[in-house]
Amino acid sequence: MFRTHAVSSSFLSSAAIAAAVLLAASSLATAQAGPGVRAGVSGDPDQFFVGAHYDTGPLVDMLSFRPNAEVGFSNDLTTVAVNLEFAYRIPVRRNPWSFYAGGGPALNVYHFSFDDPSFNHTDLQPGFNLLFGVEHRRGLFAEFKLGLIDSPEVKFTVGYTFR
Repeated sequence: MFRTHAVSSSFLSSAAIAAAVLLAASSLATAQAGPGVRAGVSGDPDQFFVGAHYDTGPLVDMLSFRPNAEVGFSNDLTTVAVNLEFAYRIPVRRNPWSFYAGGGPALNVYHFSFDDPSFNHTDLQPGFNLLFGVEHRRGLFAEFKLGLIDSPEVKFTVGYTFR
């Protein structure tokens, strides 16, 4: 999964600024729009992660844009994932819960830090995510992601969108 590519700190700073601008710029105002928080666990790499997202609300029909950024932690690895994901909501009749499915591209930064600094390095990898979830109209959600290319293989996320 991990290939070695040297990444400069200025590039990482630029990527972080670009992610922040993307999250802030996606402020299309609708009734369902809002920022949110998320946390969960991933497999390969095995990590705990926290993050933030912005849900634009419906762009077309039930399709929304939900860019998010997540930071994962484990013993020798820190992961920063910027995910540009779309979600299509599938409402359940007369129920406050709905299902959704979607996906989108990802930019993953893997920073390895070991006791011996000569082994430390950072890799920048592309990825793609497929996601499935359930959400309450008031903002609570649970999501399962399958990672393709060089994204974490699986993620389970719980979160809340402020509406």
